[in-house]
Amino acid sequence: MGTGGAHQPEKRICAGLLAHVDAGKTTLSEGMLYLSGAVRRLGRVDHRDAFLDTDVQERERGITIFSKQAELVFGDAAVTLLDTPGHVDFSAEMERTLQVLDCAVLVISGTDGVQGHTRTLWRLLERHGIPTLLFINKMDLAGADRERLLSQLQAGLNSSCLDFSSGLAPIQEDLASLNEELMDKYLEGGEVTEEDAAVCVARRLVFPCFFGSALKLEGVEALLDGLCQYIQPPAYPPDFAARVFKIARDGSDRLTYIKVTGGTLRVRTLLGEEKVNQIRVYSGSKFRTLDEAPAGTICALTGLTKTRPGDTLGAEAPSLEPELEPVLTYQVVLPPGCDVHTLLKNLRQLEEEDPQLRVMWNETLGEIHIQLMGEVQLEVLARLIRERFGVEVSFGEGNIVYRETITAPVEGVGHFEPLRHYAEVHLLLEPAPRGSGLELACACPADQLDPSWQRLVLTHLKEKRHRGVLTGSPITDMKITLVAGRAHVKHTEGGDFRQATYRAVRQGLMQADCLLLEPHYNFTLELPPDCVGRAMNDLQTMGSTVEGPEQEGELSVLSGHAPVAGLRNYWREVTAYTRGLGRLSCTLRGYEPCGNQEEIAARLAYDPERDVDNPPDSVFCSHGAGVIVKWNEVRAHMDVDSGLRLGAEKTGLEPSAPAGGERQYRGGSLEQDKELQAVFERTYGRVERNLAFQPRREPARTSLDEGKYSIRSQGSGPEYLLVDGYNIIFAWEELKELARQDVSAARGALEDILSNYQGYRRCVVILVFDAYKVKGNPGSVEKKDNIYVVYTKEAETADAYIEKATYDLGRDHRVRVATSDGLEQLIILGHGALRLSARSFKAEVEQAQGEISALVARLNMRNRELGRVEHTAIITKK
Repeated sequence: MGTGGAHQPEKRICAGLLAHVDAGKTTLSEGMLYLSGAVRRLGRVDHRDAFLDTDVQERERGITIFSKQAELVFGDAAVTLLDTPGHVDFSAEMERTLQVLDCAVLVISGTDGVQGHTRTLWRLLERHGIPTLLFINKMDLAGADRERLLSQLQAGLNSSCLDFSSGLAPIQEDLASLNEELMDKYLEGGEVTEEDAAVCVARRLVFPCFFGSALKLEGVEALLDGLCQYIQPPAYPPDFAARVFKIARDGSDRLTYIKVTGGTLRVRTLLGEEKVNQIRVYSGSKFRTLDEAPAGTICALTGLTKTRPGDTLGAEAPSLEPELEPVLTYQVVLPPGCDVHTLLKNLRQLEEEDPQLRVMWNETLGEIHIQLMGEVQLEVLARLIRERFGVEVSFGEGNIVYRETITAPVEGVGHFEPLRHYAEVHLLLEPAPRGSGLELACACPADQLDPSWQRLVLTHLKEKRHRGVLTGSPITDMKITLVAGRAHVKHTEGGDFRQATYRAVRQGLMQADCLLLEPHYNFTLELPPDCVGRAMNDLQTMGSTVEGPEQEGELSVLSGHAPVAGLRNYWREVTAYTRGLGRLSCTLRGYEPCGNQEEIAARLAYDPERDVDNPPDSVFCSHGAGVIVKWNEVRAHMDVDSGLRLGAEKTGLEPSAPAGGERQYRGGSLEQDKELQAVFERTYGRVERNLAFQPRREPARTSLDEGKYSIRSQGSGPEYLLVDGYNIIFAWEELKELARQDVSAARGALEDILSNYQGYRRCVVILVFDAYKVKGNPGSVEKKDNIYVVYTKEAETADAYIEKATYDLGRDHRVRVATSDGLEQLIILGHGALRLSARSFKAEVEQAQGEISALVARLNMRNRELGRVEHTAIITKK
């Protein structure tokens, strides 16, 4: 351990070593370190003294379990090697490392060729866009044929895998065919240079292949030369940025492994709320400290306690979501006397070091369950718990980690309204392509729900692993779109939308046609020809899709994909019936529909309505208290109509009306709420919503719309003006003075003013007066001349009446409200109405009166002129 300060080479490269298990990846890293002078002694995996096998279990098992870092300098390049696990059970550790690589070296066994896990690694490298070199190892062993292997690489991975072992001269024509510029240069007599090849490697147009034997150091120096010649480091921005890819511990120190992707990081820098205490650069088990780390540095930070793999720091862009997911789940069986909560806390440490190790606490059963990739990882975990925490745990029988999705679109609604709380959410749930995960979108108008609330809903959708209703498994392969919602200006808090959002998801799933998904492995099964019949029968019984058999030498090869449930322990049977001659290779494929959905659901016996942590029902307010409304009755109680018409919702689950008929609103019955509309219809005829008026905007559409369904648009019919009577009277000085003498006279004067205003503006005027203190008052609505005068009922204020009326009318009409009450202005603005202060409204009335007076004057003048003309004509006639 020492302090760094050495001369910096011209370029800094971070290279990852990837391989399928037993390809010789760690042996290759030993050779690279030895030839570069980073280590003086060549270690070996089988001798348990490899430089990067620092963990006891790694030495004993002969496999890489944890990704390791080593530093070397070769030529003009400082290379950081990241040795990643090759075993499929530890693929998540490998995948996290990909996001910080400048390039990758994919190691392939010359005797095994392209394996199933090799294809998985290739797909991940392609997803992350990482320039890749290939080292074909063990070429000194019998059966390793260079030409055959190169053909296999070109057929199984990419046709641009070219042999760079002998330099560029033998492959000039192949390189020239990569793009038109190189071809023109080559045809004009030029050569493809190392700089040209480096550009092609960076753009993933070519994949240099090097052949050799890492154990004998053959071809290793050519690979190091290739790294220096054909890999160019990225250009880093000047502002600080970094990406977290690993959490580990060194004794009592918590280490945050990052790659600095911009600017410079210095000791004591404040990241969030925490300071960087040390910057360590590890090489094997030892490290040196730095005062500052320039862009491109892979380092470990101490002093940070809140970081997680995948976090980004500074100006770094968000990380890709991991593709590999755990497929097995086990109950953790504790020894007698072990405190379950203490162990749970300790397991959380391991979970933050490996995010794909999912630790779950079942509060009802008082049990700890874990999700992971496979049984080798389970054995490693048990020993890790024993060595780090001193607890000897065992595990129950493993189960499969299922997923759930839907087969047709459905609208989910959620309402949360206990006393003094309010939120309502409408979500469109749609099926998405297999393997796409969850996609979130928003098609909610901003004038219906403020964008800040919309962002909060999307946050709540993202923050939780939502459970399905078939087996309680996490949902996936679904697009969830926010289509409508409502908040209350006084009573809505952030937690209200969390509850409404969760309930909307569950309510939608309860209505939907749900589909259970189970994980599948891609498999390759090599076995003697006389065992093919037995293998085919076994694979077909477990629901496999099988290709082959194909003959490779003396063995037959079957390939395809099958459920993890059937393949997880099948290797034991293969070993038995092939007498040790067979070999089963499996890699995770993804999730496919479960063939025995009803059987699995019955065995797991999950009841979604008894899941108190994930309720599908909604909460409404009635008589000052929260009331739970069942999920299949919720739609009849909703305050917002999203306008979404799917036309294919499951029958038998239509919302049923609550006992007693119409829904009871907070301000009165639905019939009473429609009182105002009835007055309008008696005067103007029936109002046909959405049909009588031209839409103001194009309807918002969803990914599956294409004419099937759309979100209703607001119409633009006659304009409505609602006036808070007493508020205006006491805001206008002349009416205020009159009201001091006679309130009734002031009301009459305001009615006359508004009558003249309506005759000129041609809008529908509704004048609202408070009568809420009059006991037994049922309220009234009457038409006086050309305006409507409303007296509210007992316990109903003018504010409440106007708030309700703007919400109902604002769906289909342009609504304005005249009041000087600031809070009321905010409320009606939230309903999409336009605000008019008392002062602005007075100015508008005075302007109208002035225009009326001017019009009357013009008419009188015209009449006088007509009268004079007519009088002159009579005289002339006489």
